[in-house]
Amino acid sequence: MSDDAIVKRLKVVVKENGGQLALANSIGVDQGFISKVINKKQEVSYYLIRKLCFQLKYSPEWLIIGTGEKKLNKPESAKLITEIQMLRTEVDILHARMHVYEMQLNELKGTKVGDEQKAAG
Repeated sequence: MSDDAIVKRLKVVVKENGGQLALANSIGVDQGFISKVINKKQEVSYYLIRKLCFQLKYSPEWLIIGTGEKKLNKPESAKLITEIQMLRTEVDILHARMHVYEMQLNELKGTKVGDEQKAAG
């Protein structure tokens, strides 16, 4: 999730929360992590977005896309964040399954090539 617009909004969050160190302390991350993201030495991660949404009530829509309200003040906001987290978990599971399938496919391709070489030999 490397996006100049997200970094720009992250800088707003840093300013609103008293600087990098204060923000890092309030969400339980290292100040260096915040600095690397802001200086584009590290990509904006789902982990950081989740921390900002859960702990400081920033809107994931605003952080990621730049639309909607900046802060979540409505009761259904917690439900929305939970749903986003569940979707992210599902995506992670699908990525893991896809990786396993790719490994199995490569293994099958290797077995087929080996069989063909034996038959030709």
